[in-house]
Amino acid sequence: MRHLVAVLAALVLSVSAAPAFAAPAAPVRAELDFTGAVSLQGCSGAVVRPPEHRPSDPALVMTNGHCVKFMEPEEVMVDVPADRKFTLLDRSGESSLATLRASTLVYATMHRTDVALYKLTSTYGELEALGGRAMELSAEHPAEGIDIGVVSGYWRQVYSCRSDGYVHQLREGRWTWLGSMRYTADCRTRGGTSGSPVVDVATGKVVAVNNTGNEDGERCTDNNPCEVDENGEVTVRQGIGYAQQTHQIVPCLTGDGRVDLTAPGCGLPRPAAWRRSPH
Repeated sequence: MRHLVAVLAALVLSVSAAPAFAAPAAPVRAELDFTGAVSLQGCSGAVVRPPEHRPSDPALVMTNGHCVKFMEPEEVMVDVPADRKFTLLDRSGESSLATLRASTLVYATMHRTDVALYKLTSTYGELEALGGRAMELSAEHPAEGIDIGVVSGYWRQVYSCRSDGYVHQLREGRWTWLGSMRYTADCRTRGGTSGSPVVDVATGKVVAVNNTGNEDGERCTDNNPCEVDENGEVTVRQGIGYAQQTHQIVPCLTGDGRVDLTAPGCGLPRPAAWRRSPH
């Protein structure tokens, strides 16, 4: 409404020629590349950071929980010593910048979501000195229908499509995930893309982590997830891929490479022992 009033006022003041108005600025679109992407044995991942961080903080790598191991349905792993290596890609994805090493598996689960976070022996500042850069995790729930890129460090390929809604429950074998992002059919992800960051093209921020797809049209079996709505109705979409949202992770990242499951707003599942106690 204020814009309309301003236009009318300008027309009234003009006596010789119509005023020139600048065209509305086009939305900023991120140019997706492999900056921050990593490959690991059998999976993909990314160096990620919350919106607020310090260069001296140990860097974090995000991938899937099932890239750690096939976990029990309600299993949650916290602060486990780890010695895992990751290949940090350059911007083009054609070569590597460094081999990164994890000191700790700070968090992993396949309960309600499918995510793992490793703490590296390198800081964010040290990675930038190598020419790398962490991908920023969005703190906002992603909108429906946004343009996305699934950036696979394993295959060194970016799969481009759109989000196609959010699933009440996604069931695959023994596991159930909540609020999963569904892709349009253009993202034909495959084995090895597990753990890939899902990037909102409009902002360049990570909004989800790729984790599965229905390969054979089977119903709720391994590698063939099914959708279950609020009424218990089951839908199978062969060839469609899915990811787990990551905005609920941001409040848990309180600095120093830690995941604080008790932090206000932290939406990651807690270990069963914590859920039974007043922790």
